[in-house]
This record gives sequence, structure tokens and C-alpha cells, in this order.
Amino acid sequence: MHEQVIIAMTIIAIVLITGMTLNGLADKLLEGMKVRHQAKSGLPGQNVREIADRQQIIEDRLRVLERIATDKGSLLADEIEALRRDTPVIGQTKAQAEVAAQ
Repeated sequence: MHEQVIIAMTIIAIVLITGMTLNGLADKLLEGMKVRHQAKSGLPGQNVREIADRQQIIEDRLRVLERIATDKGSLLADEIEALRRDTPVIGQTKAQAEVAAQ
């Protein structure tokens, strides 16, 4: 009889541990599905918007730099100055960048 109690308690412990593990896995799976759904539904967070804004600024600068690199005319200095005026230094406001440029 004593051996049957030990076997029963062991089986109960195994079932509890397995159940808790499966519950944790199910929670992680549902959380991952929720994150993927939010990403697909077009509900970008503030960080995503900031990254998109910075990417746009970088793409604009790249276009200007490509024009400068391929332009053989004498407008090179004007293009560089326009690039400096239009884009503030990262970490500075536009007003601070204008003061620094003067």
C-alpha cells in the first residue's frame, strides 16, 4: 500500500509539472500571435513611427547626396549648404542647428 501512494504522488507531480509547462507554452504562443496580429493590422507604435520618420529623412539625404555625386555642374556648394540647412543634426532641434550654422 505504501508503494501505491508513492506511485500515485509521483504521477500527480508529473501531471502537474506537465500541465504547468504546457500552460506556459500556450501563453507564449498566444502572446506571439497577438504581437504578429497587431503588426499586421497596421497599428504601429510610437517607436515604429519614429523609425519611419528617421528612415524618410535618411532617404531624402541620400537622394541629395546622389544628386551631388552625379552632378558635374558648379552647384555643388549650394547643394551642400542646402543639405546642411534642411536637416538638423541628430539630437539638436532645427533652431539649434540654424544657430550653429550661423
